[in-house]
Amino acid sequence: MAKNIELLLVESVENLGLVGEVVRVRAGYARNYLLPLGMAEFPTDERIAELQSARVEAAAKADALREEQEAILGKLGGIVLTLRRPTNDKGILYGSVSQRDISDALVQGGFNVGISAVRLSVAIRRTGNYDVPIQFGKELRESITVVVESESVIEEMADDTPADTAETPVEASQGSDTAEAAADASAEASDES
Repeated sequence: MAKNIELLLVESVENLGLVGEVVRVRAGYARNYLLPLGMAEFPTDERIAELQSARVEAAAKADALREEQEAILGKLGGIVLTLRRPTNDKGILYGSVSQRDISDALVQGGFNVGISAVRLSVAIRRTGNYDVPIQFGKELRESITVVVESESVIEEMADDTPADTAETPVEASQGSDTAEAAADASAEASDES
């Protein structure tokens, strides 16, 4: 069976530990990930003592980050985020709303929320109201409401058409001239054969 190995973390690894900690991990995780990337090494008393100051700094940074994340989650309580996307007549989006879209909208609103903190299991593909959890770490979690509304594509297309309708018949007549020229060319080709 797989046996656990004790390693000393040379840098902080998310969901595992801080720099300077001695952790027990599976042999494959150590062999294939932590050791080749230089994130961990086999523990010695001298190296543990060397990394003690880095551990204190990392713990202080982690505490400050946790306080910041708690403040963000406190502000997020009850937030309703409205996103407008183009849809068809049945309310199905052309594309989808993903974790990145929600994260970007929150960052624009002044909330420092990374993509990995938005816990959206499946991309949103229809208009409607959705409860989306925002989670930092294992314990810090808050839910926001994301409202996806339809952005009318037909109205945008109507805005793009020229106001002067005199140009439209000219374009149509040019198209008919080329159609007549093509018909004449095909008639000449059939006459020659």
